[in-house]
Amino acid sequence: MTDILDIAAVARATGLTSRALRFYEARGLVAPLRTASGRRLFGPAELAHLHQLLALKRAGLSLAQIKTLFDGRSIDLGALLRAQIAAIDAQAQERAQARSHLETALSRIDRGEPLDAATLCSLIRSGESMAMQEEWKAVSGRYISARAEADFAETMPRTAADFDQAAYSAQWADLTARIEAALPLDPASAAAGAFYDEWQALLAPFTAIATPAMMEGVTRMYDHIEEWKEERTPPFASAVWDFIRSVGAARQM
Repeated sequence: MTDILDIAAVARATGLTSRALRFYEARGLVAPLRTASGRRLFGPAELAHLHQLLALKRAGLSLAQIKTLFDGRSIDLGALLRAQIAAIDAQAQERAQARSHLETALSRIDRGEPLDAATLCSLIRSGESMAMQEEWKAVSGRYISARAEADFAETMPRTAADFDQAAYSAQWADLTARIEAALPLDPASAAAGAFYDEWQALLAPFTAIATPAMMEGVTRMYDHIEEWKEERTPPFASAVWDFIRSVGAARQM
């Protein structure tokens, strides 16, 4: 490896995408050198800074918190670490449940017993849930604070046991599709208000348990859909989110 790498070489060497590196630069988290033609270059100091950024990110800090540390501003590290521990504990519990499902299935196989439909569905559900969580965490970690992650871990288990996630997701898909089909729409119109009220009604199960940190983090994430939509398919188009935000702003005027 040479002492100076361009952005493509850094991407190949680190496994990061060029898009991610440019995103970190736009957020003021890395500052690559620039040639006269504007080409981005990373020397030892820039690579060391990038390594520090990624180490802090793996430790659970949000990009906003990392920026605060890099800028030398004060941050309550004690509260941050406690929140991270709570989030890790919740993840450990989910993994323990997944392990239990796997061990049950393996035990049946070892006894020569066929896996019944319920067991197979449980394995599929656990695997898909963990995969989806990992995919979303890669995106949400940029916008949701460790405090919010800990709040999610603490509050989401309070969801009613009979809550039908599939039906709920279908309702969201139907609503957002109808909104997108109706755009452009005057945010102050009656039709816009009706969509907004329906949105808030669907959001009620979340708002009933969401903390301010959770609401702030989710709002920030969806405010930046265009930055991550190529990595994880968002549940609705940025135009739909911008519309809902504009209706909310119009109602506050």
